[in-house]
Amino acid sequence: MKSIIGKGLFIIALAVFLAAGCATTTRNVSVNEEIHYDEAYDFSDKKQIVDGLVDPLLRRFPAGGRQPVVIIYGVANRTSEHIDTSGITDDIREQLLQAGRFRFLNETQRENIANELDYQYNSGMVDPRQRIEQARQAGADYILSGTLRSIEKKEPKGIRLKKKYLNYYNLSLQLTDLRTGLIDWSHSVELAREASKPVIGW
Repeated sequence: MKSIIGKGLFIIALAVFLAAGCATTTRNVSVNEEIHYDEAYDFSDKKQIVDGLVDPLLRRFPAGGRQPVVIIYGVANRTSEHIDTSGITDDIREQLLQAGRFRFLNETQRENIANELDYQYNSGMVDPRQRIEQARQAGADYILSGTLRSIEKKEPKGIRLKKKYLNYYNLSLQLTDLRTGLIDWSHSVELAREASKPVIGW
């Protein structure tokens, strides 16, 4: 009987221990706080990349001059990871707009703009006095594009308690003059991170 009671108490204690260990805890973190759980790309890297590219571009076009019109053709992801590079270009565009040095064409809305103009002129439902004047859209002066690349390295096989991993990232950005086809500005940002992971673990 004591044996059965002892086993029952042990099972209850084990269940409580496992339940406590499986409990999820959360906390708010600052987006400016640098947090890395492994060697892979994360949101802290995105901020560092964006800041490292915006400042040189602002220096290339000082305040007080003409605001060039830019169209973004994206950053090609040449890494082995699934990285949404549109988040990088969106943040770059936002910072440049806030600085008041550039204007951007909304390339993602071109089809919607064309559909709306077609509706205004061809549906017969819009007062002619309220129609948007055609052939008034701005043309781009520059194309903003880039490439994200990475190199991944693992520590050679051997007898050890921990294994090291190294990830290197390079994002290069270019500004191409549409009038000449020449690259008017180019800059790159590099990141490298090493992680040490136990050979055996959860």
